[in-house]
Amino acid sequence: MGIAAQVYSVREAAEKDFAGTMKALKACGYEGVELAGLYGLSPETVRDCLRETGLEAVSAHVGLEPFQEDMEGMVKAYKTIGCSYIGIPGMGMDRHYGGEKFEETCSFIEKLGACCAEQGIVLMYHNHDFEFKRTDKGTYFLDELFAAVDAKWLQTEQDTCWVNVGGEDPVAYLEKYKGRCPVVHMKDFRRSNKAVEQVALGGGEQDNAAIVKKAEECGTRWLVVEQDDHPYGEPMENMEESARYLKGILG
Repeated sequence: MGIAAQVYSVREAAEKDFAGTMKALKACGYEGVELAGLYGLSPETVRDCLRETGLEAVSAHVGLEPFQEDMEGMVKAYKTIGCSYIGIPGMGMDRHYGGEKFEETCSFIEKLGACCAEQGIVLMYHNHDFEFKRTDKGTYFLDELFAAVDAKWLQTEQDTCWVNVGGEDPVAYLEKYKGRCPVVHMKDFRRSNKAVEQVALGGGEQDNAAIVKKAEECGTRWLVVEQDDHPYGEPMENMEESARYLKGILG
């Protein structure tokens, strides 16, 4: 399994100096990145920057709206960059089970998944904790989405922090979708007065070693380190600490 960094974790630095930030992530020990926006750069510029830095363009988080405006153009843009995966970073509850746009959204995701497949890209859905609320059937909204859209069009991108915060065991949830989780988000956290505080890997309550072991068993190809916020320490320092910790687990 490769180790990649979600650029959102260092978004302020990337906004100011994308090329320099990519070099810094490479120096931290990352082999690839998952994009969260292009920071005003063209797909070709991003592609060339990553190639020069020696980072693989693993995936990108892209909301549904840009694809609704120009599906083929957007998919080809990320193909140009070299992405193997595209992750839908989340969507409103009106697009989930029971919402007025659920069936419409599932149909669109199938079309988007097929369009991605034509370009050799795998489409994924990235969860937060709110998708682990119960439906009127007693199921999770997240499970209803994955049941409604065939696995050939939509894979999981499990965020292990939000799986845990949502009330599930990340290891068990990876097993549940074995063979359907090519990219897994590694994210650690502490609970403080019921608030979730994100920390570098190894500094929180996640059983990261067990998650990594299960991810490997389930066919995961990339582990993506994401830290949305940095209440302790500087962003790049935390990303470096996480990379070092994760490499220690992988051996």
